[in-house]
Amino acid sequence: QVQLVESGGGLVQPGGSLRLSCTASGSIFSINAMGWYQQAPGKERELVAQITSDGSTNYADSVKGRFTISRDNGKNSVFLQMNSLKAEDTAVYYCNARGRDIDYYPVSWWGQGTQVTVSS
Repeated sequence: QVQLVESGGGLVQPGGSLRLSCTASGSIFSINAMGWYQQAPGKERELVAQITSDGSTNYADSVKGRFTISRDNGKNSVFLQMNSLKAEDTAVYYCNARGRDIDYYPVSWWGQGTQVTVSS
């Protein structure tokens, strides 16, 4: 089995910063892409940012210039530095990893989600 454990969510004022962390562990053969998704109440889960094993990144237009994704391949970890936070960033943030398990099957794994609330 594989677990993705997230941390770093919380309550922050508009304009503030938060750093999310996620570490994958378990029966992993390899991980290609890791990323963060957000899901606001009543809305679908949407990609926020993604990073591949070679460091290529992809961001949602709404977070470009404010959020930075990074990764530690050796620890199967991904981070999301969120600056200049806005009320509309309020959502549950989910960590995602795509790769292959120890049986070499392609798999997409999800974390349990961490709440980010931006409010004064």
